[in-house]
Amino acid sequence: MKKSSYKYLNNIDSPADLKKLSVDELSVLCGEIRDMLIKTVSKNGGHLSPNLGTVELTVALHYVYDLPKDSLVWDVGHQAYTHKILTGRRDKMSTIRKKDGLSGFPKRSESKYDAFNVGHSSTSISAAYGIARAKSLLGDNSRTIAVIGDGALTGGLAYEGLNNAGRSPKNFTIILNDNKMSISRNVGSMAKYLTQIRIRPGYIKTKKIVEKILLHTPVIGNPIRKLLLKSKSKLRTSVYRNTIFEDLGFVYYGPVDGHDIHKLIHAFNASKNVTQGVLIHVITTKGKGYSYAENDPKSYHGVGQFDIHTGEPLSSKKGYSYVFGKTMCRLAGNDSNICVITAAMKSGTGLSQFSKKYKDRFFDVGIAEEHAVTFASGMAAQGIIPVFAVYSSFLQRSYDQIVHDAAAQKLHIVLAVDRAGIVGEDGETHQGVFDAAMLNSIPGAAVYSPCYFDELRSDLNKAVYEEKGVAAVRYPRGAEPYRPEDYTPGGACTVYGSGKAAALVTYGRLFAYAAQAKEILHEKGTDITIIKLDKIRPIPEDAVEAASKFDKVYFFEEGMEQGGIGETFYMRLRDYGFNGSYEFTGIKDKFVPQSTVSEALEDLGLDCTGMVNKILWN
Repeated sequence: MKKSSYKYLNNIDSPADLKKLSVDELSVLCGEIRDMLIKTVSKNGGHLSPNLGTVELTVALHYVYDLPKDSLVWDVGHQAYTHKILTGRRDKMSTIRKKDGLSGFPKRSESKYDAFNVGHSSTSISAAYGIARAKSLLGDNSRTIAVIGDGALTGGLAYEGLNNAGRSPKNFTIILNDNKMSISRNVGSMAKYLTQIRIRPGYIKTKKIVEKILLHTPVIGNPIRKLLLKSKSKLRTSVYRNTIFEDLGFVYYGPVDGHDIHKLIHAFNASKNVTQGVLIHVITTKGKGYSYAENDPKSYHGVGQFDIHTGEPLSSKKGYSYVFGKTMCRLAGNDSNICVITAAMKSGTGLSQFSKKYKDRFFDVGIAEEHAVTFASGMAAQGIIPVFAVYSSFLQRSYDQIVHDAAAQKLHIVLAVDRAGIVGEDGETHQGVFDAAMLNSIPGAAVYSPCYFDELRSDLNKAVYEEKGVAAVRYPRGAEPYRPEDYTPGGACTVYGSGKAAALVTYGRLFAYAAQAKEILHEKGTDITIIKLDKIRPIPEDAVEAASKFDKVYFFEEGMEQGGIGETFYMRLRDYGFNGSYEFTGIKDKFVPQSTVSEALEDLGLDCTGMVNKILWN
């Protein structure tokens, strides 16, 4: 895109440049920012709807507050693209979500304007409050602002933060970006509560009028006002109609039109004069300014490349999530005891059809993974078979519940772990590389890791009906990978090939790369046998026994080495008296940065080239 195409945006290199514009000029700037967002995301993929909805909000924040002296913490961080554009990263937006490019989330190492790293939901209030209290201890009077939205208020951590931060210092402000959506439409009591607040926009005005009348009433007015403020009676509630946020100690202001730049600036300036913590309730429209995203914000929440003019995705291959959803419909159709749970990820986990077909057995609990697992455990205690569909990255949040509420009680719940392994452009916070090691540590847990769609269907059936305790089926993001014509699944493990040079052991999607490596090695005169694990916990005895007969064993794992399946496999080999060479390639003690999946696997030595080189040169 040529620089000359923007009248104002080309001259914004920092918030200081933004402050030189008039409020009317800011409205034009917002249109230019939306144009850049749409063009950028159409090429790079990313979070479109959330960012289109927060343009005016972000511009107003940077116009009013003194960043980076004031600290701005985002939640969920995928709403921060405009923030990046306004803080010196405009000319790098073409690199967003690409290898060595800008992150799709706030990142402290990337900019002094990013006060806290964000990737998961509901963290902003706790983090921002910690920053605010630290500033107070250090004698720093600058402000701290938490922007929470896109459904993050359905997460339990947000309420822990609210409870702790109530009656906080005057320099602490929470912006509630209420767009009625997370990824799928918000659910639960809080969503209904916010709706009730939205439909009485005269709330703050009424409070001010009552106070004004009382203050100007001779003799009795001010005493009554003070009594009302201190009272917990029904009279106070009827006059002031308090919100939950005020009951927690915040001054509540709103709702404010999140697309009216004048009103936003007025609200933010007004909050500076309040002597305690402030919560400003802002109403925005997800997908604002791009008709396709505005009419269907769910589909345009996180997108791949798309055609700007038609809104159509450039790739529409069916992936593992789709197969999972179809399989659950089939299983539930034959068994009324099967229920499905999701944590605000109905569409992302492929459950849109299930939610319509089996409404009474579909439960969206909001962004509450911990609650989802314990909720599932309660259902299991009554003989229901709950299947919790969750991204691998978000499953991390529910580790304690899996251990304490499910596994320790030997309750049968099924975890459908979507986005297992490398996910690519969303980077460190979203890579699904910890679940195998995490689940590997839980007594009694059974874990399956299919490579192909038919294996996913089979493993789901096994997890539902053949396991007794915690059972997990983990599968990657995207389309089905390369499959050898002569490959036939063999159950818990498959011995593929008959080469004597070495055994290559792996599981999940990496089998596709191993099969390609086997073909390349054959052309180079080295024949190997692949031992493919379909069930990775407990490891099948047949797999260990088969590998123990080789002098060289190579294990490749798309997950963490420490505590992973490769480590366990080696210990099991030793039980069989194995004294040969064992080479283990997984993810060492580090986080995996953003890039495409193929780039990440290549960098980690987990693609077919890495496997070939490892076997030929070791």
